[in-house]
Amino acid sequence: MHPVKFAFAALAATATLVAQGVAADAIMIRNATVHTMTEDGVLENTDVFVSGNVIREIGQDLPVPADIRVFDAEGRPLTPGLWAGVGAIGTVEVSAVEESSDAAEQSLDMRPEFDVSTAYNPNSSLVPIARVEGHTFTLLGASGGGTIINGSGRVVALDGGYTSFYGDPVLFIDLGGYASSKSGGSRAGQWMLLKQAFDEAELKSGDDGDGVLTRAGRAALKRLGDGGKVVFGVNRASDILQALAFAKRRNLDAIISGGAEAWLVADRLASAGVPVMLDPLQNLPSSFDSLGSRLDNAALLHAAGVTVIVDEAGSHNARKLRQMAGNAAANGLDHEAALAALTINPAKAFGVDSQFGTIEEGKRADLVLWTGDPLEVTSVAERVIVNGKLDSMKSRQTELRDRYLVEDPAMPRAYVK
Repeated sequence: MHPVKFAFAALAATATLVAQGVAADAIMIRNATVHTMTEDGVLENTDVFVSGNVIREIGQDLPVPADIRVFDAEGRPLTPGLWAGVGAIGTVEVSAVEESSDAAEQSLDMRPEFDVSTAYNPNSSLVPIARVEGHTFTLLGASGGGTIINGSGRVVALDGGYTSFYGDPVLFIDLGGYASSKSGGSRAGQWMLLKQAFDEAELKSGDDGDGVLTRAGRAALKRLGDGGKVVFGVNRASDILQALAFAKRRNLDAIISGGAEAWLVADRLASAGVPVMLDPLQNLPSSFDSLGSRLDNAALLHAAGVTVIVDEAGSHNARKLRQMAGNAAANGLDHEAALAALTINPAKAFGVDSQFGTIEEGKRADLVLWTGDPLEVTSVAERVIVNGKLDSMKSRQTELRDRYLVEDPAMPRAYVK
């Protein structure tokens, strides 16, 4: 471009930024390898300008407004904020301490009206622990209840807000062998109970039905309506097919969780457009429901056209999701597909892709600058931006480390008290 034209373009762009009102906490990341997770793919040597909690501009050699923070990525990867999985971040502190865990309703009655999101605490120590590792959103899961219907949860942004919820409620249903104790010892009993529960939800308000659900429970199932999102926790291929059939009959938006044998019915899952949340490290049968476990499950599903989501790291170990996605890539899953399994795929599956999962102009600014390939365990999050704000990169764990880890000891670490 001619120098005069370039100068004019830069001046015009700067004027636009001023007109937009550059926020006091505006941030410019320069020269990054930007994994947009959109059709634009990976953009080399690209700048991303953030102001007012929003990604304002993406491009090369963007003009830099005065008095803003600038970080030179020097070619390092920039990704959207990562998914922290389904779990209890914000609803649990110590799993073994009953009063600090709110993720499960332990009664023996079906309670689809149980909403775990009402117990969310953004001041939980688990929130910054996940955030400093690059995870900026999670799905609160209802789990471990006394029956196969555990209740519902919602997607929440890990930005410290008390009401940072997005998308519709998601119902959680446990199925298969490990849930047999919740249904009289038979998986056939599970489908009987599910049918009865959903049939009851269609009854008129004055009819008490057969008593599987409370009136509030019937109302909760009825609110699912057409296209309601339901996570079916299931591993065996035959049970997955039963879940697909049930979801189709009831017009539910199904997501499979577990899916150890999902590769066996990949074509059926792809045809139904049903995503699978799985653990890519599961390669051995842990039960009779997962005899078909294999390390390339994610790769086979992706090749068949199934949307793959990496999950099951646990609430206290969300950072391990990157390692799990890296193992999926090592066993045949395309690198960008593995990264999509931590970003855009869960965002789309749970209807929050307008907020999370991609790097696009005009979108909520959740970004992570990495020291290297985000799927490598040796890489760490160097900078984390959550809702347009630069994270302090402090958590309970880092504060304990800084307090008790002796710097430059005279003896090796094993000898330091």
